[in-house]
Amino acid sequence: MKKAINYAFVVLISWFLTSPVFGQGQGVSVNKIIAKVDNYYVLRSDLEEAYQSYVSQNQTPPQKCQLLESLVINKMMLAKAEIDSVVVEEKLVDSELDQRMQYMAQQFGSEKNIVEAYGKSLEMLKSELRTQVKDQKIVQKMQQKITTDVKITPREVRKFYDGIPKDSLPYMPADVEIGQIVRFAKPTKEQKDALRQRLLDIKKRVQDGEDFAKLAKEFSEDVGSAQNGGDLGYAKRGMMVAPFEGAALKLKPNEMSDVVESEFGLHLIQLIETRGAEYHARHILLRPDYNRLDLSGPTHSLDSIRTLIVADSIKFEKAAHDFSEDKSTADAGGLLRDPQSGSSKMAMDGTMEYAMFTMLDTMKVGSISKPLPYRTEDGKSAVRILYFKSKVPPHTADFKLDFEKLQTIVLSNKKNRAIDDWFRKSVSDVYITVDPEFHSCRIFGTTQNSAASLGSN
Repeated sequence: MKKAINYAFVVLISWFLTSPVFGQGQGVSVNKIIAKVDNYYVLRSDLEEAYQSYVSQNQTPPQKCQLLESLVINKMMLAKAEIDSVVVEEKLVDSELDQRMQYMAQQFGSEKNIVEAYGKSLEMLKSELRTQVKDQKIVQKMQQKITTDVKITPREVRKFYDGIPKDSLPYMPADVEIGQIVRFAKPTKEQKDALRQRLLDIKKRVQDGEDFAKLAKEFSEDVGSAQNGGDLGYAKRGMMVAPFEGAALKLKPNEMSDVVESEFGLHLIQLIETRGAEYHARHILLRPDYNRLDLSGPTHSLDSIRTLIVADSIKFEKAAHDFSEDKSTADAGGLLRDPQSGSSKMAMDGTMEYAMFTMLDTMKVGSISKPLPYRTEDGKSAVRILYFKSKVPPHTADFKLDFEKLQTIVLSNKKNRAIDDWFRKSVSDVYITVDPEFHSCRIFGTTQNSAASLGSN
């Protein structure tokens, strides 16, 4: 009986293919087709890049047959998504692409450094990466569709735990709960005035006859929409931040706004059209240079907040709710959550942000750090204080202590089986061929069903 498909591994492979390492090539020069699923291809470079992704992150790569199978699985999901008319909204793809480009700019220091590192123009990189991001979103949507009805009960978790021999229970790393209060560095009036004037100059150029979309491609720092001429697509009311939406809804079609400031920067907005409760706009976004922002203001503010908490004049959770500028954690009393499980308990190991790990290593449970500068995922300069709320030391897996982790494992296993069943039922709906070089991998029984053309590419 064929082994069950590793659901988590399939997800991981799809992430690797859209991670910033994509496109660097890692020395790969051969781009031979090694597998085909209907009209979707797996190239040798795809396999090598997936392999190198593990190496670059100091992880032991799986066997290449396992990597190839996972790549074929992703292509099969894309093929089936096309058959089943599963699509993703373009603005979701644009948003994800924007985040990835911002992350890359942060890692490389500047867009110029990205171009030099990849040996390709930004436009070419965005185009290539956009295709990969869109494919990943479709694969994720297919996975969600397949596993949407998968549920587990506490009884199933207990059965799983009781089925593990007591001398084989895994050793769990330390679990911690951490809160944060964040304050962002603010641009000076001079910096904002300079950005405002640049946008007014761009507005004048449009008024003098230049194309808004062309200027958006050239100047906008919203990477996701810039490549589409600043086009944000149709948005329902309430989807955009209030300053942007308020300004956009006051415009007539083709009319431009004054300069609008939001938490993302400064915008020049042009309304394209409205359609019922939706509106279609594009914009040019300019952001301050986050590397040059003064951190003294947020540091002083957090110093004062910390003093109040330490003196027990206010509880940390209340202070986070009232004063933290990180909206994703403020409403939860500043409590951080594991991005994979959603649990407030996070493993204190190599998966944790390094700066946070090293800081917690010097703190006692119940203590609050001094203000610490850090860079947010979208590249903003900020300062935060950390609250070391609780810690469970490393231990042998325990049903009560580790219920959430055990629950995640059981749910993942059940999803594995659901996806495995789906593959078995769906494999006959697509035509899979594998290059003779990889016949020994025995992917879905395609060893005897290989197209001769694959061997000559």
